[in-house]
Amino acid sequence: MTRYSNKLPLHFPEPLVPDVLSQDPRIPSWPWAASPNGSNLRGDDLSSNGSSSPWGSAQQPKQMKTSLSTAEVESYTQPFLDFITQNPTVFHAVDAVARRLESNGFTRLSSREQWNDKIKKGGKYFVERNGSSIIAFCIGSNYKPGNGAAVIAAHIDALTTKVKPIPTKPTKAGYVQLGIAPYAGALNKTWWDRDLGIGGKVLVRDKSTGKIQTKLVKLDHPIARIPTLAPHFGAPAYDPNPNPETQMVPIIGLDQSGTEGTNTSDNLSSQSTGLLQGDSAFAATQPPRLVNAITRKLNAEDHATTASDIINWELEVFDTQPAQLGGLDKEFIFAPRIDDKLCSYAAIEALIASTSNTSTHDNSQPTDDDTIIKVVGCFDDEEIGSLLRQGANSNFLPSTLERVVAAVAGGQCSADHVSQTFANGFMISADVSHAVNPNYLSVYLENHAPQLNVGVAVQADPNGHTTTNSVSTAFLQRVAEKCDSTLQVFQIRNDSRSGGTVGPMLSSAMGMRAIDAGLPQLSMHSIRATVGNLDPGLGVKLFKGFFDHFEEVDAEFV
Repeated sequence: MTRYSNKLPLHFPEPLVPDVLSQDPRIPSWPWAASPNGSNLRGDDLSSNGSSSPWGSAQQPKQMKTSLSTAEVESYTQPFLDFITQNPTVFHAVDAVARRLESNGFTRLSSREQWNDKIKKGGKYFVERNGSSIIAFCIGSNYKPGNGAAVIAAHIDALTTKVKPIPTKPTKAGYVQLGIAPYAGALNKTWWDRDLGIGGKVLVRDKSTGKIQTKLVKLDHPIARIPTLAPHFGAPAYDPNPNPETQMVPIIGLDQSGTEGTNTSDNLSSQSTGLLQGDSAFAATQPPRLVNAITRKLNAEDHATTASDIINWELEVFDTQPAQLGGLDKEFIFAPRIDDKLCSYAAIEALIASTSNTSTHDNSQPTDDDTIIKVVGCFDDEEIGSLLRQGANSNFLPSTLERVVAAVAGGQCSADHVSQTFANGFMISADVSHAVNPNYLSVYLENHAPQLNVGVAVQADPNGHTTTNSVSTAFLQRVAEKCDSTLQVFQIRNDSRSGGTVGPMLSSAMGMRAIDAGLPQLSMHSIRATVGNLDPGLGVKLFKGFFDHFEEVDAEFV
């Protein structure tokens, strides 16, 4: 965000609803026992039906339409840290969400199969696309086709860098380097001198069946680093616009046999490796030591894999520093990939909390007597426009809801039922907002500067970059009042540029009422950002309240 001169003093916004959270406005959430264990996230096939919990464990919340207590809000903090640290790529994050849902009684569906005999009222389900987007939904026991849907839509991708299709680089001065490309606004100045890891999705052919399977892999230690130039070298070290192709290339190892411009074993000719054919064709296009490292990792996780078994991969280069608490009283969270895994995490946890059973822990039983569908969609590719099949601008969410309505209605479904569901529904587009930065107060619009550890911020924009309007704001205000949450409000100044969300594209595609509202963060689009330690739980609190109170609030509006 560009800094602009502003002579007006900053005034913090009055909350849209009173803060009745507790005597301490910074409060915490659901009783999840943190269980940070990297072994929970193995390179298993994405189609596996694992039952381990990827970010914390054991006690199931009770389904009660009451607001979360201070202790409950706070209890989400450590599981969120674990989720961020243990799931560095979009594929790991979606896999973790899927296993979290399965451990809470949700049934995995395949979009390639028909759903008519699989979906029933009172059931809980989820479906993935590309292993990088996921939609979870719960059907009320008293749902009737045409009733509304309470939807929370977020994006689960984050700014990152991706390994190029043929990433082998000429060895220079004895350094082995790796070709990477920025995803969205990544590879900016915050990526210099960071400990970077490598991980992602690997396609492997199973020797016994001949089938191609998807495995997840992440190397356990920092692999790459983009070194800065020392200031002693003068002007080149202060270049405000370094070339991302030639000056931001990570080093991944040493090859003492190489000299500048000399090809070595880690440098295959780009002319000869551009052809993908024959045995080990893909592996032959990749740096041999990287292939060996990934093969060793897969073998260590009980996948008998050789280089010739690897068909292709999608790898990300990411910050390896763990998410952690900071501040004098540990009131901050310092973490990578907060935008928008924070709202995705809060939305999924809210759905689980809102639909868990009251007295038994048998999640296979109907969840509630609601008359609506509760939905959370976590989409990929938001940072690059959402135009791919796993993005929010695809048919993923509308077609999923259409199939759900059709399955419940049986042979009685019509286009009218689907349109009714959209018209009777309401969507929260949950993307992170900007928290006020004390060093740049002049760039914030007065009375529109959200703070950390207060609550979700409603995001307004007069030019249609968000979906917020008077009706949707009033709707969410009533939800906040009923679940004792505090709302803040954010709008960009007239002399600044607003960002976009998944809200407008989804709301316009379905004709669904909608609002943009998300948790505030500092340092958006930096490799590491800052939120409040209570913010994950405060997000869960409001989002659970949205699911719990949707029907009664909706009934207040003509």
